[in-house]
Amino acid sequence: MYQDVLVTFREDSLPDLDTVVLGALEYFEDKPSRQELPAQDKKVLVLGSEGAAVTGRLLYEDRNAVFADESTYEETYEAHPDIEAVVVISASGSKHAPEMVKYAKERGSEVFLLTTAKSTPAEKLLDTEHVLVFPRLREPYTYNVSTYMGMLLSKTKEDAGAIKQHVETVLPALPENFGSFDAFCLIIPPQFDSLRGLLLAKFDELFGPRISARVFTTEQMKHAKTVVPSPTECFISFGERNKVFGTKETRLHIPLREHAGIVDLMAMGYAIIGRIQNQLPPYFKDNIEVYVKEASRLFNTKIKVIVE
Repeated sequence: MYQDVLVTFREDSLPDLDTVVLGALEYFEDKPSRQELPAQDKKVLVLGSEGAAVTGRLLYEDRNAVFADESTYEETYEAHPDIEAVVVISASGSKHAPEMVKYAKERGSEVFLLTTAKSTPAEKLLDTEHVLVFPRLREPYTYNVSTYMGMLLSKTKEDAGAIKQHVETVLPALPENFGSFDAFCLIIPPQFDSLRGLLLAKFDELFGPRISARVFTTEQMKHAKTVVPSPTECFISFGERNKVFGTKETRLHIPLREHAGIVDLMAMGYAIIGRIQNQLPPYFKDNIEVYVKEASRLFNTKIKVIVE
C-alpha cells in the first residue's frame, strides 16, 4: 500500500511527489471527504497563501465570492463593504493565517478557518463551530497533496479510487528521458484554468530556478507562447493531444478520464511532476532541511521537514 510508505519514510528517505499522490488517493478511496464548505450562501471573502489561495478559488469560484492572498487581503476587504463572511484557508493554520483571521475578526466579520491541523495559532482565535479540520496524511513539507486534495474532494465528490486506478495506468508508460529537459510546458484543458497555480507552485517548490516551468490552457497556448523555442523544452498535454507546439520528440500526451474533474487533473499533474522529480537531481531533498530552518525563523514558528 502506498500509505505504508507515507507512514514509514524518514528525512533521509523522502518519497517523490507521485508516491504521495497515490497514497492520498488510496486514503480517500477508503475514507471519502465529507466536510461541507461553510458560508456558501453568503458574500464571502476567501483568503489563503500560495496553494491555499488557489484551492480557495477552486472551492468558491461558483459562489458569490471574492479572493485575495497574504499581500492583498486588506485592500480587497476594504474594497468590498458587502462582505458577509471570511473564509481563511491554511493547511498549517499558521504563517499568515492568524493575522488574516485577526484582521477579519477585528472588523466584525464572521470568520471560518479551513485547515488540516489542530491547536494552531489561527484556530485558537476562533470557536470550534468556525473551524473545519480536514484530514491529512504524513508528507514532506510543502507537498500539500492530501491537505488540498481532501478539501477539493469535499466539494467535487470525485471517485478517488477511479482516479488512482487511472494514474496507475498512465505512470508506467511515461518515458525515461525527463532528465534531458530543462524546461517543461504543461498544456491543460480550458476548464481547468484555475488549477494552473497549483501546478506552477509545485514546480517552484521542487525545482526552484533549476527548471523552467510554464502552465497554459490549450487556448492560452495560441498567444505567442512559443516565439522563443528551445529544443530542451518538453510539452506535456493533458486531455487534448498537442500536435502543434514543440517537435514530435518533445511532446508527451497524458490522457484524462472521461468527464475528468479538478482532482483528476490535480492528481495526474502532480504525479507527472513527481516522475520528473524522480528523473532529475534531488534538488528538493538536498535543500529542504536547510530551508525549513530558515522558514522557521522567518515565520517565528517551528517548521519540520516532515509534516505529521
